[in-house]
Amino acid sequence: MIRDMTPVDVNAVLAIEQAVQPYPWTLGNFNDALQAGYVARVAVNNDEIQGFMVWFPLPDEAELLNVGVAAAHQRQGIARALLADMLTTAKSQARQRVFLEVRVSNTPAIELYCQTGFAVAGERRHYYKNANGSEDALVMVCELTGAGDE
Repeated sequence: MIRDMTPVDVNAVLAIEQAVQPYPWTLGNFNDALQAGYVARVAVNNDEIQGFMVWFPLPDEAELLNVGVAAAHQRQGIARALLADMLTTAKSQARQRVFLEVRVSNTPAIELYCQTGFAVAGERRHYYKNANGSEDALVMVCELTGAGDE
């Protein structure tokens, strides 16, 4: 089940984030996102939060800011389900496209994004911190409108 993230969920989401990200968001980042009205969703099974996603709605577009799946539940379709939820919601709200940035070294995520309709639109040099100082990011976009939507 995918549902809205609540303040009660933030500690569980933070635990996933800290376990799976080399440079994780902080508790404050998640609380700020909720307070600012960002779209924050969690994937839950048997009352256990197994994954999350945070995205920022803009007038015509949306930007995926963060997604994470607990290590024990990766490769089970949770991230794909969260992406589908975001894309369906964004399209229903008449958003034309969704953007995201992803580390160039995150091959599994890049493959998943490509499989769900994203394409590389550019690169941001030195965007992410890493052990060597910084790492580039790919900018990816998923167009939500097409010839059949006109």
